[in-house]
Amino acid sequence: MNVRLYDTQAQTLREFVPLDPANVSVYVCGPTVQSGPHIGHLRGALAFDILRRWLEHRFGRVTFVRNVTDIDDKVLANATDTEPWWALAYRMELEFTAAYAAIGIRPPTYEPRATASVPQMQELIGRLIDAGHAYAAEGSVYFDVRSWPGYGALTNQRPDAMESSPDTDAGKRDPLDFALWKASKPGEPADAAWDSPWGPGRPGWHIECSAMSRRYLGAEFDIHGGGLDLRFPHHENELAQSAAAGDGFARYWVHNGLVTVGDQKMSKSLGNFVLARDLLARYEPLVVRYALGAAHYRSSLAIGESSFAEAEAALDRIRSFQQRVARTLGFEGMLVAAELPEGFAAALDDDLGVPQALAVVHETVRAGNAALDAGDTAAAGRAAVQVGRMTGMLGMNPADPQWADAGGGAAASALDALVRTMLAQRAEARAAKDWATADRIRDAIAAAGITLEDTPDGTHWSLSDG
Repeated sequence: MNVRLYDTQAQTLREFVPLDPANVSVYVCGPTVQSGPHIGHLRGALAFDILRRWLEHRFGRVTFVRNVTDIDDKVLANATDTEPWWALAYRMELEFTAAYAAIGIRPPTYEPRATASVPQMQELIGRLIDAGHAYAAEGSVYFDVRSWPGYGALTNQRPDAMESSPDTDAGKRDPLDFALWKASKPGEPADAAWDSPWGPGRPGWHIECSAMSRRYLGAEFDIHGGGLDLRFPHHENELAQSAAAGDGFARYWVHNGLVTVGDQKMSKSLGNFVLARDLLARYEPLVVRYALGAAHYRSSLAIGESSFAEAEAALDRIRSFQQRVARTLGFEGMLVAAELPEGFAAALDDDLGVPQALAVVHETVRAGNAALDAGDTAAAGRAAVQVGRMTGMLGMNPADPQWADAGGGAAASALDALVRTMLAQRAEARAAKDWATADRIRDAIAAAGITLEDTPDGTHWSLSDG
C-alpha cells in the first residue's frame, strides 16, 4: 500500500506519508460566499471528496477542514441595503452546502468561517510583525515580501518576475507586499470591522487560511488543497506568511484542474459560469457527480452536453447490471465476500487515477454480464459485490439509497410506470394472440432505446447501452 500524490510545489509524484498514520490532516480552501456556487466549485469540492474517501480507506481517519470566507471585498460589494454582508454570506453559504450535499459531497470535519477566527489571525499577524516580516502602515498591516527569502517557493518564481499585489492602499513599501490587515474605509459597514492593535479593520484574504488551518490542524499538517487558480497569489502568500511565522505548514500541495469554456477557465469574474442550481435542475445529481468526477482531478475539464450524456449512459450500464444480478440471484445470492480489484486500488493509489479506476468498474460489469449469460451465478455475484464496493468508494453507486429520490428520481419513476404499462399491454396482446399489436408495442419500446429481458419471473426493462 503506497499512495502517491502529485505535489504541486515539488512538481512531481511523491509517496504520501502522513504525519500521523492514524489521522491524516487535510485543509482545503473553501468558497468565498459573495454569490452562489457554479460548476467549477462543484468539480473542486468533488475532487477532494473522492481523495478524502480514498485516504480514509487507506489510513482509517481523515480530519478534513474546508473553510468559508464570509468577509471579503467581494462580499461587501455584493451586499445591499436590504441584505447586509453577513446575511448575504450566510445565504450563499447555505446554497453551497445544499449543492455539495446534492451530489454526495460529505460535510467536512470542521467548516470554520473566517469571521470566527479573527483573534487567531491577529495573533499570527503580531508574530509576523515581531519577526520583522510585516509592518503596520496607516491602520493596515502588510507582509514584507522582500524580507522572506523563501517567497516564491510554491510556484517556483522569483519576486522580480511576479505580478504585484492588487492592494493599492497607501503605506505599502513595495508593490509585491500584500495586506494582512485592512484598515476600515469610509463607507464600509461598521459591523465589518474588528478592533485591533493597528486600528479598526478586517483581515486580508490570505491570512485567513493560515490562521484557520493552524487553529484546526496545528502548525504543520499533511495536505493543503484547492483549485489550480489559487496557487498564486493566494497559496504562495499563505506559505510565505506561515513559514515566516515559524510554522511547518503544509507538507503536500494538491491542486485540482479547472473547468474550462472554450480556452478560458470558468469563473465568476469572467461571467462564463454555469450555476450549480441550474445544472442540478437539468440533470440527476448522480449524473452530475459522475460527469465531474470521471476525469482525472488534475486535468482541465471541458464540460458540455456530451459529458452528461456519457455519464448517464455509463451509470445506466452499471445500474442495469446491478438490477439484473438482483433479479437473478436475489439478496442472499449476493452475500459473498469480494475484495476490491487490484487494478482499481492501484489506480487510486497512483495520484487518484479515477479514470483508470472507472475502467476497472466497467470491465467488471462486462465480466459480470458475461457470467450471467453463461449461467455462472457465483462469478456474477462476486462481480456485483465488487462493482458495489468500487462505485461506493467513489460515491457513485446507483444502488445507494441516497440517490433514490435525488433530482431525477421522479422522472425515473414516471418512466418506469410508463414502460410497465406498455409491457402489460404487450402481455395482454400476446395472451390474446394479437401478435401484430404485441410486435408494435415491442418495436415502440425498442425505438425509445429500451431493452427488454424476458425471464421466468416476467419481462424486465433497462436502457440500452447505446
